[in-house]
Amino acid sequence: MAQMNVDNTMPAMQGHMDLNPLFFGLEECMPGHTWGPGLRDAYILHYIHSGRGVFRTSEAVYELGAGQGFVILPDTLVHYSADGADPWTYSWIGFKGLNAKPLLQRAHITSGRPVFTERAGSCFSGFYRELEASRDARGSDVLSQSILYRILADLISCSPETEDIRPQHSREAYIRKSIEYIESSYSQKVSVLDIARSVGLDRTYLSGLFKEQFGVSLQTFLLEYRMNRAAVLLRNPELSVSDISRSVGYNDPFLFSKMFKKMMGLSPRTYREERR
Repeated sequence: MAQMNVDNTMPAMQGHMDLNPLFFGLEECMPGHTWGPGLRDAYILHYIHSGRGVFRTSEAVYELGAGQGFVILPDTLVHYSADGADPWTYSWIGFKGLNAKPLLQRAHITSGRPVFTERAGSCFSGFYRELEASRDARGSDVLSQSILYRILADLISCSPETEDIRPQHSREAYIRKSIEYIESSYSQKVSVLDIARSVGLDRTYLSGLFKEQFGVSLQTFLLEYRMNRAAVLLRNPELSVSDISRSVGYNDPFLFSKMFKKMMGLSPRTYREERR
């Protein structure tokens, strides 16, 4: 069998920014089967069930077998191929989200260390079956996200324990505290300056950290967060557009509608109608 269940798309979790599972699959590779060199625009974790193969990055070459795995990082040139005599079978899951990079950093998955070896009791060998079973379940989007969180929790547990020490005032800590402030205050009239003051940093410097981490300024991050929350609230027919506007920090519903259309490409009313 050459391929099975390739690229199953995950149920969309509308407006969810923290951790978003995108697709998953399972493949029994033919001898010498190869992919790349190429780039992907999401994080993709592969777990090897059996057989052997080689995973290559611009920095190193890794010979891997059953019980091991590798993570493709966005916009990183990779190439991987199955062994000619004992080709591997692997499952994978692709994901994005604000928590993706920080969680992988906790697992010490970087461009210099993109591989891992499972520990006893991990969920890696069964996550494909769980995701497949969750597809038709009620709340399948929440269930698939919970499976992804468990995968990443196991990935962290596989990392060297002595390395899992994070400084309290690292860039990651400042970003995390800023996001926590946004999560608790986005419904109020909060500004970039307010966020910067809450973590004790200059707003220009903090915005630069967000640009480096997420590719957008802090101002844009705050706007995206509010509009994604608004998109979730628009699914509730009992809330008016004005109600939702106030709920995400805009006292002026006309300004809210303008910013929503700028981010989502549709007015709030049109967005609500299309989601019905």
